[in-house]
Amino acid sequence: MPDPERPDDPTDGAKLKAVLVLVATVAFVLSPLLTQPFTGFDPTQMPVTVDNPPIQPAGYAFSIWGVIYLWLLVSAGFGLFRRDTAPDWDAGRWGLFASLAIGASWISVALIAPVTATVLIWLMLAGALWALLRQPARDRAWNAWPIGLYAGWLTAAACVALGSVLMGYGIGSPIAVSWVMLLLAILLSAPLTLRLRTPTYPIAVAWALVGIVVANGATALGLAAGLGAAALLFLAVRQARV
Repeated sequence: MPDPERPDDPTDGAKLKAVLVLVATVAFVLSPLLTQPFTGFDPTQMPVTVDNPPIQPAGYAFSIWGVIYLWLLVSAGFGLFRRDTAPDWDAGRWGLFASLAIGASWISVALIAPVTATVLIWLMLAGALWALLRQPARDRAWNAWPIGLYAGWLTAAACVALGSVLMGYGIGSPIAVSWVMLLLAILLSAPLTLRLRTPTYPIAVAWALVGIVVANGATALGLAAGLGAAALLFLAVRQARV
């Protein structure tokens, strides 16, 4: 219990952050139910219409959100009711809260403003990575792993969003931009995988890359995405064994 003689008791702040994370998580999880379905930026909202950007994963890949939503919700509940004042859990809460709070309105923004949504998804990624870098060493299935899955998917999604906007504004051909964004996703995720040592992070990125393989078939881009996915899954297996 907080000490009534210590109005600046740090446990009060930790509990407040735990509550805020849960509230933001609930809002984030409910947001798809309050908006139209999002299946990618509307190409007609940008100067150059590009249907089915090569960098965009096949539609089935977005089903990973079901796992992400549920796991984050369970994590937030566990954090509030079992680890509310734990300093190691508290360390990353502001970053996670910021990411989820932005995410709660992201679909609504993405449906009408692709450029703004692209900026926001990179901010979501920054917050998630900030939290993940401060993950507690314990309770990994309750904290690091769900946040890792979320951050991994955001890594790929942020690159896809940026690529879609660049194509939509005529900054490079669709295939050239797709190659650059694929390389960016791999160059970001590989060192982060080694730094974070959270196997769900590379698994989520690999899942997105496999979706790109399915969307592009036996093309050079599809082959490169497949090789990137295989490398990340190899790292994930190695980390899971540690």
